[in-house]
Amino acid sequence: MQTKLTITRPDDWHLHLRDGELMRSVVGATARAFGRAVVMPNLDPPVTTVAAAAAYRERIAAAVPATSRFAPLLTLYLTDTTPVAEIAQARRSGFVIGMKYYPAGATTNSASGVTAIERVYPVLDAMQKHALPLLIHGEVTAREVDIFDRERVFVESVLEPILRDFPALKVVLEHVTTREAAEFIAAAPAHVGATITPQHLLHSRNALLAGGIRPHLYCLPILKRESHRQALVKAATSGNPKFFLGTDSAPHARNAKQSACGCAGCYTAHAALELYAEAFETAGALDKLEAFASFHGADFYGLPRNGDTVTLMREAWTVPAEYAFGSHAVVPLNAGQTMRWRLAAPPVGPTVAVLT
Repeated sequence: MQTKLTITRPDDWHLHLRDGELMRSVVGATARAFGRAVVMPNLDPPVTTVAAAAAYRERIAAAVPATSRFAPLLTLYLTDTTPVAEIAQARRSGFVIGMKYYPAGATTNSASGVTAIERVYPVLDAMQKHALPLLIHGEVTAREVDIFDRERVFVESVLEPILRDFPALKVVLEHVTTREAAEFIAAAPAHVGATITPQHLLHSRNALLAGGIRPHLYCLPILKRESHRQALVKAATSGNPKFFLGTDSAPHARNAKQSACGCAGCYTAHAALELYAEAFETAGALDKLEAFASFHGADFYGLPRNGDTVTLMREAWTVPAEYAFGSHAVVPLNAGQTMRWRLAAPPVGPTVAVLT
């Protein structure tokens, strides 16, 4: 039985850090394991300009432990009124890695999102010209569409036209959750990729709903049938470079989750790499974890792979019931459960590359 796994330091290509004291509570968990992370812009107010992203980047850097070389990669929140001129400025910044497309009302703090994709076609055209990627929360929000079908319908009705009308635009469909989405990405051109979360590899909707509602497994896109989970595991462990790690770690205070109308989002940064290791080992594909976690995303974005390593040890430990989250508490994914792998305290490695 394998007792140790050393891999190139991974990156998290989809992360929510929040802001202020909440951000300061969770950023260290990501920095201990990852060299870089693509940080989402859905703050309140959202990060819509390069200037706002620069200020947010400075706040993140100030909160990272002094011994860490963690480098945040920022995103801008795409709105109906995003100026075309902002795209060239974002590309020149050296720290904005893409534009985030939230359909209005799709998830947390998405009220300012895009109301109709055609309204931002001039911006998408500029992104294609300047080689700035589009990062997508891929769900429609029409009330008549069942919540379990929103991703599939989005791929058919929104993503396909985007790729048709902007054939050179680099696109990431974030946190894919369905067999249809995984198959679509696999068949798409090489500049179209996808991230996969640990919760969607480990859990189906039965874990969320069977025998009682478990609010700390509620996220958007919502967990799907077991057949979809298996399809995601197949994609993640396939070695296909279009699929890469993106935790979508999204912490909320416990009382915001455990309520009559709880927030969507799973907190996974506390044990992100360990969770992925469990999923890959269960699938008999632990040898494929390094490429998924450390190579595919960097290669897709045209960035150098990290130059140092991290080590996972086979060591049983129990996930705490909660972690501090500012003046609140956040309940992590798999709270109270026993994990098989634990991240060893890594030495400080060389500075990782950001953008060129």
